Amino acid sequence: MFFYSPVSGSCRRAEGFLAQVLQRRRNHGTFKLYRVDEKERPDLVERFGIETMPTLVVVEDKVVRARLERPRGCREIESFLAPWLH
Repeated sequence: MFFYSPVSGSCRRAEGFLAQVLQRRRNHGTFKLYRVDEKERPDLVERFGIETMPTLVVVEDKVVRARLERPRGCREIESFLAPWLH
């Protein structure tokens, strides 16, 4: 899940980094990326305890497996998602 604010420049940059990482990986289609706008889904922001934007959360089998706040680049996102990407 990618929690973001549409008016945030850092969120737009992080979304671009995420797109680049997923384009480079073969199996990016094996999982779903949900984009969560903080204004449209404040219930999910609260439910997942999101305090900063952007934040990436990996949910597997209905359990939060990992969280990355304020990703700073492709390498950081790729390292974070490495267990789920091939």
